[in-house]
Amino acid sequence: MPVMPSSKTPDVMVLGEVLVELTAPVPLREAETLRLSCSGDALNAAAAAAEAGASVALLTAVGDDELGDRILSFIAARGIDTTWITRRPEPNGVYFAGADGEFVYVRRGSAASTIGPRDVSEAPVAEAGAVIVSGITQALSDSCAAAVDAAVAAAGGHVIYDPNFRGRLTTAQAARAALERVAPHAALVTPSCPDDTEALLGTTDPAAAAAALRSLGAGAVAVTTGASGLHLDAGDGVRMLTPEPVSRVVDTTGAGDVLAGTAAARLALGDDLLAALKRGMTAAARSLAGPGGTGWLPA
Repeated sequence: MPVMPSSKTPDVMVLGEVLVELTAPVPLREAETLRLSCSGDALNAAAAAAEAGASVALLTAVGDDELGDRILSFIAARGIDTTWITRRPEPNGVYFAGADGEFVYVRRGSAASTIGPRDVSEAPVAEAGAVIVSGITQALSDSCAAAVDAAVAAAGGHVIYDPNFRGRLTTAQAARAALERVAPHAALVTPSCPDDTEALLGTTDPAAAAAALRSLGAGAVAVTTGASGLHLDAGDGVRMLTPEPVSRVVDTTGAGDVLAGTAAARLALGDDLLAALKRGMTAAARSLAGPGGTGWLPA
C-alpha cells in the first residue's frame, strides 16, 4: 500500500518493528491462556515519546491482515502518527512472554523486516527533531540495516541509538559493526550494562564502556545499569544519575525503550541533555509498575 504524505513534520521519528505481544500469567510451558497486546522496542520508545509531549511518527511495515489492523489501532490510540506505516503481505512478528521472564520470538520474514532505504527516503526523517533507531532494527534483515544507515545519514536532528543487543537475533561481531556505523551520527547512545557493553565492547565497567563509545564518535553516552541508574559521558567527565526509588515492579520489559523515547522527545522539544535524561529515567522507573513495554507510561 503506498504511503500518503503527511502535512505534519513529527518532533520524533522512530524506525523499527512492532510485534504482536502474547503474555501468559504462568511460565510458557504451563500456559493455557494468553493476553494479546502490542509491543516491540520501536513501539515502546514511540509511545513513551508521545507521552512525554512530542509529536511522534513510526516508520515500519505491518501485515495486511486482522492483526495488522489491531496493531495500527493500538499505535494510533497512543497518539502516534501512522502515516509512514505500510501494509504488506508478510506476516506480523510475534513474541510470547512467560511469567518467569521467558521470551520466545517468531519474527523471521516479518513485514517489519522488509523495510528499507526507500521507505526512509519517503519519510520526513531529515525534518524531525529526533530520530530513534536500535540494534534490534538493524539485526532484522539486511534491508533494515540499510534503512537504519540511511536514516542516521539523513537525520537533521538528534539521533538516539539503543544498541539493544539480542544474541538470538544476531552475533556480537555483526552487532558491533552495526554500532560502529551508527555511533558517529549519534547524539546519544544508550547501551545497557552488562548486557550490551560486555557483548559489544568487551567490558562490564560503565565508565569504560562510555569512553569506548565516545571514541567511536558518539556525541554523548548514557550507560544504563538498572536500579543503580546510569553513567553519563557527554565529553565533560562521567557523572552518575540515580533514579527515583521504585516501590512496585510488575514488569521490567521496555524500560530502556521508555528512557530512550522520553529523552528523545525532550531533546526534540528543546530540553538540555541532562534534563532530558532525568525525565527519561523517571518515566522508565515508573513504567515498571505496568505490564509489557507499553503497559503503563506515566505522563
